[in-house]
Amino acid sequence: MKFSIAFRGIVAAFVALAAQAVIGGTLSGSGHDFSAAGWNPGGKVCNVCHTPHKSDTTVSDAPLWNHKLTTATYTLYSSPTLKAAPMSQPGGTSKLCLSCHDGTVAIDSFGGATGSMMISNAAFKPTSNIGTSLADDHPIGFTYDSALATLNGSLFDPSTKSVTIGTGAQTRTATIASNMLFGGKMECSSCHDVHNTFSFNGTKGAGMVKMDTAGSKICLACHNK
Repeated sequence: MKFSIAFRGIVAAFVALAAQAVIGGTLSGSGHDFSAAGWNPGGKVCNVCHTPHKSDTTVSDAPLWNHKLTTATYTLYSSPTLKAAPMSQPGGTSKLCLSCHDGTVAIDSFGGATGSMMISNAAFKPTSNIGTSLADDHPIGFTYDSALATLNGSLFDPSTKSVTIGTGAQTRTATIASNMLFGGKMECSSCHDVHNTFSFNGTKGAGMVKMDTAGSKICLACHNK
């Protein structure tokens, strides 16, 4: 009986560690693991976005890019309380995300092929299809710096405020500017970790967010409320 209880404890610990490995630190098993998808010939993990040969050299925001880029023009978020300077269209890193998530480019449009598997397909989580109107989403494409923090009055200074992203043994602590901004701007990858390296929860359908959403912790990383 004692052996049985101990064995069950070991098994439970192993299962917990295995689940933790999927949650953060690896692309396999995450929301961006399409290796088992029928539209992904060969079952490769990386080739939907990247390729070792014949990559799209016009894309400078990601190495060895392999996916068709969106050409959409977006309706941006606006609000009388928004203190950020007038926003441009989403930056390069966000355009990479939107090249699946705006619903205008098929997920299987990679490697030079024109696919037909849209993110609006029932096989995917419906909320993953953001669309081309970003008017009801958190603003992106704006500069978040010390000047904006001072002007806003309820934002932390990104150059000095320290935040921790990830979970378990796979974490990184640095300033908001280092951990969450791209070229000094707020972009999609400010909150989401596309490679699941420093995700708090990278399981399928969980959004691959960098920090815990419980108690609005991810919001309070930047918003001084």
